[in-house]
Formats: sequence, C-alpha cells, structure tokens
Amino acid sequence: MTNTAHNQARKRVAVLISGRGSNMMSLVEASRAHDYPADIVSVISNRPDAPGLDWAGSQGMNTVALDHKAYTTRAAFDDALHAAIEDSDAEIVACAGFMRLMTPELVAKWHNRMLNIHPALLPSFKGLDTHARALAAGVRIAGCTVHIVRPEMDTGPILGQAAVPVIDGDTPDTLAQRILAAEHRLYPRILSLFAADAYDIHQDLAHLRAASLKTTMLFSPET
Repeated sequence: MTNTAHNQARKRVAVLISGRGSNMMSLVEASRAHDYPADIVSVISNRPDAPGLDWAGSQGMNTVALDHKAYTTRAAFDDALHAAIEDSDAEIVACAGFMRLMTPELVAKWHNRMLNIHPALLPSFKGLDTHARALAAGVRIAGCTVHIVRPEMDTGPILGQAAVPVIDGDTPDTLAQRILAAEHRLYPRILSLFAADAYDIHQDLAHLRAASLKTTMLFSPET
C-alpha cells in the first residue's frame, strides 16, 4: 500500500480545544503511527490565545481560531464552527477540552460523529469541578470517559472509560494529574477504534464488536 492510499483510507478528524490541548497532543502523537486509522487535519479553538493552537501550529498543522466573544449569539458561533469543520473535510470531530456548550442544531449536524472526553466516570459527576466533587463524595475509584456527544451536557453513548484509584490524601490537583495521564492513553485508543468503525451505536448505547477484556475486575484499594 502506498502512503497516498494509506492516507486516503484514514478518517479525517478535526479536534476542538479551548486551552493547552494536552489531549489534542496525545491524539496527534498517536496519529503519527503508520497504522493509526485517523488523521488529525485541523485544530480549532474558541480562544485565540489557547496554548494548544501555538503547539499545533508549530507542528505544521492547520489551525483555526474562532473567538466566541466576537459572535452575538451561540447559534452564530456554532454556525461559524460548523463551517470551519466542514472546510477541513473532517469526518469526525473530537472535543478535547472544548469548554463550550453546543446548540442542539450543531450536535445534530454531527450526530454520532462527534466525540468528547470527560474527566469522570460518567454518568457520575457531569459538568465542572469533577475531581473536587469525587473527593467530596468519598469515591475510591475515579477516572475518565470518552463518549459520543448529545445535546445534553456530558451525556451520550459511552465508548470507553479508564479508572484510577483515589489515594488517601489526594487533592483535586493530584487526582486530576492521575486522571489526565489516563485520558492521554484512553482517548487515542478510543478514537482509533471509532475511526476503524469498531462500534455499533444504537440510540444511547455503543457496543464494541468482538470486545475482549484483559481483566474482569478493578479493585481499589488492592487486596
């Protein structure tokens, strides 16, 4: 297979960020593998000063800055965002720390083609301040979730999750660091499976074809 043929077979992905873009970076790094089924074709941010845009630009990637403050309505911004995604010919949208609630109309345009990563084990701890809330609830296991975007915040078919232990003495910052490391491993893996059409999606459930688990239990604390 030639490089041209290989590139044509890869799914084109636009990544949406609002800040440093560390999950975007993990997706870009993973996509550099010759057998990775997705190609990151554009990085789009609603904040022109997002550090992640500078990093993507330094890698020679296409970047787009759409300042949400320049739009009078959420719908107007979403129209511009949709146009930017379409300009990249993306087939999949990966939200990676994109801190904007989207209109139902935009979500509908990318139905079952838009992913998001959330720093909690959904459906628990939707929204913000997930780490502080998890610690306040006394959970022993925390983690992150990659899911398909639906109009309601942090809902949609769950594609994959990674769990990490909560350690005595954890602060929101220490727990966040542990979960972020898990995010950087989980998101590239799930995007790879999604781009390879490994999921069947029925309404609000996603089923991984020929799923295989290496372990059947996760214990915390270990016994």
